[in-house]
Formats: sequence, structure tokens, C-alpha cells
Amino acid sequence: MSSPAATSIGGGRAAARSITMPDPLRKLIRLLLGLVLAAVIWEGAVLLFGIRPYYLPRLSTILMAMAATPRAYVDGFLRTLAETLIGFASGGAFGVLTGVVFFRVRALREMIFPIFVVSQTIPVIAFGALVVLWFGNTLLAKAIIAFYLTFFPVTVNTLLGLETVDPKQVALMRSFGASNRQLLLCLQLPTALPQIFVALRLAASLSLVGAIVGEWFGDTTGLGVLLLQAMFTENVVAIWGALLAAALLGTGFYAVIAALERRLVFWSAEQ
Repeated sequence: MSSPAATSIGGGRAAARSITMPDPLRKLIRLLLGLVLAAVIWEGAVLLFGIRPYYLPRLSTILMAMAATPRAYVDGFLRTLAETLIGFASGGAFGVLTGVVFFRVRALREMIFPIFVVSQTIPVIAFGALVVLWFGNTLLAKAIIAFYLTFFPVTVNTLLGLETVDPKQVALMRSFGASNRQLLLCLQLPTALPQIFVALRLAASLSLVGAIVGEWFGDTTGLGVLLLQAMFTENVVAIWGALLAAALLGTGFYAVIAALERRLVFWSAEQ
């Protein structure tokens, strides 16, 4: 028969286990605390060191300016998000498909891959000027620029990941009568997924850069437009507002890709 003290201790441990926060909630709380701490340091540093607003405005001033014209930032955020998502999705899909084709057809890789490499030496500003000239100041043009910055790293990492497949595993599956399609879906692509997601995390930022740069060639809506307008008028507060909105978009997009990676590549220790 257990003593009252042992029962009390056991009940306390069970209660402690029952109130333990889930890991995602704990990470979210840490993130929010980190953001609050960064905001306090920003605000305090400007006041304490007397930093001129021309160099670094107070965070509260920036947030109040954004709150005064919320529609401009919301519309710009949504427009840039659409351009980024279209460019990222199409570039990622094209990169994976091209990596698989290059892996399967070596002669095609030797002919076309050098062209891909040369294409990446073209500055995005120069390429963006051509795209806007061809397609006009449209959402499609901005998405194509985002695509341009996205597909190459995904292609390279897909190819690298496919080449890491153990030949012994391939031979074992073929001994059981696996087709090329089954090899690709059941062995080669799962093996390459960690490398592919490394490129997708990088592409999440690059596609945003492409969308914003594309908006600099002329548009009426977008975070790049807000940034360019603020630069022309030397409105430092508006510049920081556009930068904060772009940072929010980029960080959120990256976090979504990282969460998707943790769910799909659960066997990998890479984060």
C-alpha cells in the first residue's frame, strides 16, 4: 500500500506532465519574446544614444506611420506575396523536374547545364529589364523574375541529392523488379529531399528578392513600389516601414518552408 506522501509526489508529477506546453507553442512563445526584446532594444537604443531619425527612426514611429496608411502596406504585401508565390512554385517545380531529367539523361545535362550556369551570371537588374520590356509591368513579369532566381539552386540541389543515392539500394530494388518510376518515387526523390529543401529554403528568400526588384521597373502596387517611392522622397520612416513588411513576408515564407521540411523529411536530422 503506497503512503500518502508517495501518492502526493506521484500526483504532482502527473500534474506537471499534464501542463507541459506543446513544443510548437513553446517555440512560438520564445519567438514572440525574442521579437519583444528586439523591439525594446531598438526603441531604447535610439533614445539612449540619441540616434538621428535620418539613420534609424524609433520603432514606434515606424509602426505608427504604417498604421496611418495600412491599406498601402496591406495591398503591397499581398501583391508581392502573389508574385513571390507564383515565381517560387513554378521555379521550384521546374528545378526539380530539370534536376531529374539531368540525372536521367547525362548527355542533355552536358549540353544544357552550362547554359543554365551562364544565365545565372546575368545580373537580375539586366534580366528584369528585358522581362518587363517583353511582358510589361504585369504580375507575370515579376513572377518570371522570381522564377529566374529560384529554379537554378533547386535544379543543382536536386541533381546533387539524386546522385547521393546508394547504388546498392538501387540494385536491391531492381532485383525485386522495381521500374524506373518506382525507383524515382520510392528511393531517389526521398533520398534527395533534404538537399531539395535546402535549395527551397534559399529560394524562398531569392524569389522575394526577384519580386521586389521586378517592381522597381514600374508598378503601382507592391513592397518594392513602396520602397522606391520612399527612396525618391527621402522618407526614411517609410523606407523602414517597407523593409519591415518585406522582412515579415520573407521570414514567414521561410518559416512555412522549414515547417514543411520538418513534416516531410522527418527522418533527416538536418534543420
